[in-house]
This record gives sequence, structure tokens and C-alpha cells, in this order.
Amino acid sequence: MPWFVIYTKYRNEKKVADELLKIGIEAYCPMVTKIRVWSDRKKKVSVPLINSYVFVHLEDSKRNDVFEINGVVRYIYWLQKPAIIRDEEISILKDSLKNSFENFEIQEYKKGDVVSLSQGPFVGQNAIVQSISNNTIVVTLENLGYRVILKKETMD
Repeated sequence: MPWFVIYTKYRNEKKVADELLKIGIEAYCPMVTKIRVWSDRKKKVSVPLINSYVFVHLEDSKRNDVFEINGVVRYIYWLQKPAIIRDEEISILKDSLKNSFENFEIQEYKKGDVVSLSQGPFVGQNAIVQSISNNTIVVTLENLGYRVILKKETMD
């Protein structure tokens, strides 16, 4: 079974993922902790890593079941086919988020970017991580066309 990517209404990612789980569809909405600063305090809040995206793990024949959930807009397509994320990419994303990286930035990459891994905790993963330098790890979601930049941040 592949992982597909669904596009959700704005700020509905977590709710959609929870509702999908309730109806028996495996869903993953990567969440990160961000530090929000107000004039009188700092607070850690949990926000989606990729706005409006939820990953679903289901058989191709059951793809339409996700539309039973309010907040699901459509599937994401890549090269005129539904975007498919490999299990290894989801595993690496989950593992990366466990390593206390808190500041994330999403960037699109152009086809043909050279992505290679030479050091760090993901040695041996080909075409997934572009580079690791200081407190930054770049994880590539190749089939989706995004590069995730993970930066370790400490709370003062």
C-alpha cells in the first residue's frame, strides 16, 4: 500500500488526520513544536510541518474514502499522477521529527537537484537527505517535490 498526499482546508490538517484515523484510514500529519512569542511570554505550540498536507496510507481502490471527511479538498498530483510517498521517506520524516528539531522551513526544489548524504544520522539513505551542516538537516521528499530544512532551536 502506498502513501498518498491529500490537500486539506486551511488549518484543518490535524482535525482531518484525527477523523481519518477514526474511520480506519492510516493518516500521518507531521507536527512540529514552534516557539511563539507574545509581548509578555513565550509559548511552545504544535503546528503542522507542511501546511494543508496530510499523508494517508491506503489501497488505491479505497482512495475516495477520504472524501467522507470534512476538510479534505483533493489529492496532490505529481507529473499527472497521484503523488506517492515511499515508506522510507515517511520513516525518515518521522525519525527526523523525534530528534528535537523545532524550526522548519519548506522549500520547493527543481528537478535535477543533486541530493546526496555524506554524514549524520541518516548515512546510507540515497537521494533523501541533501546535506547536514551545523544544526541543519535537509530531508528531501522526492516524489512530492519538496525539501524540508530542519534546524535545531533552543528556547531561551
